Amino acid sequence: MSGKLYGVGLGPGDPSLMTVRAVEVIGEADVIAYHSARHGRSIARSIAARHLRDDHIEERLVYPVTTETTDHPGGYQGAMEEFYAESAARLAAHLDAGRTVAVLAEGDPLFYGSYMHMHKRLADRYDTEVVPGVTSVSAAAARLGAPLAEGEEVLTILPGTLPEEELTARLAATDVAVVMKLGRTFPKVRRALERSGRLAETRYVERATMDGERVAELADVDAESVPYFAVAVLPSQVDAERPAARERGEVVVVGTGPAGPLWLTPESRGALAAADDLVGYTTYLDRVPSRAGQARHGSDNRVESERAEFALDLARRGRRVAVVSGGDPGVFAMATAVLEAAAQKEYADIPVRVLPGVTAANAAAARAGAPLGHDYATISLSDRLKPWEVIAERLRAAAAADLVLALYNPGSRSRTWQVGKARELLLEHRAPDTPVVVARDVGGSEERVRIVRLADLDPAEVDMRTILLVGSSQTQAVRRDDGRDIVWTPRRYPEV
Repeated sequence: MSGKLYGVGLGPGDPSLMTVRAVEVIGEADVIAYHSARHGRSIARSIAARHLRDDHIEERLVYPVTTETTDHPGGYQGAMEEFYAESAARLAAHLDAGRTVAVLAEGDPLFYGSYMHMHKRLADRYDTEVVPGVTSVSAAAARLGAPLAEGEEVLTILPGTLPEEELTARLAATDVAVVMKLGRTFPKVRRALERSGRLAETRYVERATMDGERVAELADVDAESVPYFAVAVLPSQVDAERPAARERGEVVVVGTGPAGPLWLTPESRGALAAADDLVGYTTYLDRVPSRAGQARHGSDNRVESERAEFALDLARRGRRVAVVSGGDPGVFAMATAVLEAAAQKEYADIPVRVLPGVTAANAAAARAGAPLGHDYATISLSDRLKPWEVIAERLRAAAAADLVLALYNPGSRSRTWQVGKARELLLEHRAPDTPVVVARDVGGSEERVRIVRLADLDPAEVDMRTILLVGSSQTQAVRRDDGRDIVWTPRRYPEV
């Protein structure tokens, strides 16, 4: 009979943190396998050393390369694939001979561990058991003596080998993070933490539970001193001390997209997480998760100027304020109101930033296909802030220019006739069968996207949660074999 394969997690380094099951498996095994670099030293073996017997058969699996510099014809990846295949074959020979094989792994065998490459090649052929171990992440949090994640916080684990832009985006978007595999990646990781605004909160743990352990503020660590076995820890923000009172805060206007969290950009997530105060229309504020230590200031949708001045007053007192806006804040939304207020002399020294979001027009267009694939115009049908005569003039001009139209704020309980009037004006320039995308609550629980003829557009089906995309003379609409209607506007326009 074949022997049994074990992947044995040894914990982060201190032999006393090995599990009872790990010790049992090592004691029962015939073969002990472990990885090492060319120098032959193995951290995994050193952790388990007191449990090894003289009659254990030891299989040292020596990496051919430890960096991506190699003359192997298949490059680094080719060299590693060949190594893993050869290592698996060596272990398979023992298993075929009926021997029990324990592959030692620092931390947990299936958490960024070398054992997993053996597991993927052998577990489908042999009886296999994985013995979990304490990870370096848990060990680092324990050494810091700080909660790693609490309540509804999201923990993100990142390899420092990711591109800097990707690291920056993910660090900005998460609540809590651990960055592994530092060493040569440390300067890049530090820059990503600084760019994402998380550097001041981040701790550094080196060789957790091992000899030479070190704990420090990451901002104070010399890059030249950082080994591979070090992690950056951005711990729980619940009950974390807020920064000391600032002389001057800032206002960030954040676009949340047309619906929930799926539409938020990483930059926007980061700004919302970092804010001391959230200010906005209550419906949009409800899309943002509650965080400990944050104050939320909801208000009605018709007090944009007052809301903007309130946010700026908070920032003038040293608060970091996120003004929450639906869609993109610069498209019929809060950015204009904030910037208008910020232009007043008393707010001239308050920093104001605007972060983009997915617009309702772009979201609806994506659901329908590509109706905005060529030139288009965006017009609000609301006559609360401008006369209907101006709206009508712009509709005629855009229609005469054969532009696709994105019509925002088409109707509400108090505005019931504008859609019908807009349809009449457009039919003066567009064919009755011009495709119109009627998109309601895109991204929400009541999403409904339909394509109708311009002549058949029913004002009764349109409300404030609806956006209309009216095609040009070139816009095409077809029904595919799967029954789905799609709309697109060709990028090439016929020569006049």
